Amino acid sequence: MAQSFEQLLELVNKQIAGLPAFQRAPLRLYEPAVYTMALGGKRIRPVLALMASQLFGGSAQATLGPAIGLEVFHNFTLLHDDVMDHADMRRGQPTVHAKWDTNTAILTGDAMFAVAVRLMIGAPAGSLRAVMQAFEALAVGVCEGQQYDMNFETQADVSMAEYMEMIRLKTAVLIAGALQIGALAAGAPAGSVAHLHAFGTQIGLAFQLQDDLLDLYGDEAKFGKKIGSDIRENKKTYLYLKALELLPAEDAAALKTAFATPTQPDKEAEKVAFVKSLYDRIGVKRHVEAAIQAMFKEGEAHLNAIPQSEIVPEAMEILKQFTARLLMREY
Repeated sequence: MAQSFEQLLELVNKQIAGLPAFQRAPLRLYEPAVYTMALGGKRIRPVLALMASQLFGGSAQATLGPAIGLEVFHNFTLLHDDVMDHADMRRGQPTVHAKWDTNTAILTGDAMFAVAVRLMIGAPAGSLRAVMQAFEALAVGVCEGQQYDMNFETQADVSMAEYMEMIRLKTAVLIAGALQIGALAAGAPAGSVAHLHAFGTQIGLAFQLQDDLLDLYGDEAKFGKKIGSDIRENKKTYLYLKALELLPAEDAAALKTAFATPTQPDKEAEKVAFVKSLYDRIGVKRHVEAAIQAMFKEGEAHLNAIPQSEIVPEAMEILKQFTARLLMREY
């Protein structure tokens, strides 16, 4: 019998709470890792890996090591992202570099990456090589995406195609890779693994566009980060690029000027309000929501292309319900 999202999440949280890899000395190296993992989050990646495994009749227990490895890896990237983005808050709490210091955040992140690899090696022997190849591909992809993201902060012009490739690498490859690794661990046929990976890519793209929206239109208390951070940091998100397409020339020039100017601390609120007024003028939120729905439909087509004879129907329904809920986060 397939396990529900709640059951899989409970399994993941119990495993994370008791991770022996971080219960050791030196305390200053591992305490920030424990702190980071305890901040929570939705545990999307490990749950998706377990859902993919049970979709093909796999055992959650056999996939648990790689699934937890994905969550440790994801949190490692957040530690380093926060340092590079100079972010002081994550999930409503101080980031590691703010609570400790930058050197600690970097070193703890490095240790977390090593632990993620160790957990990934716990994949079933018959699928270990394929799982590790998939993990290497997603890990490199995330790093490539982060570099593009940093490049775009100072790059004068970024095309929509460049932006979509960046978020595919930075965000979507990890979601797609989680599904791929779960399916591989269960011994799924290659064609179906490819469809599941394509589904995850579209869901990952949609998830990132939703994050772009939440950054400006979200509830700060629920989002866990200060609203408008992308604007303050001059990040050229989907909202920015779509607005440039739709705004009259004079307004588009004003938007580009705003993003070419470093944000002064005493002018942050004013800048965010100005950019938001431009976005609202052309209804950018509505356009982004339409793009999210289109990506979700394309992903669903890949999911429906997996032969029914290869899957556990109940597990498919659980996966569909979870991804639908994933794309309905509150603003």
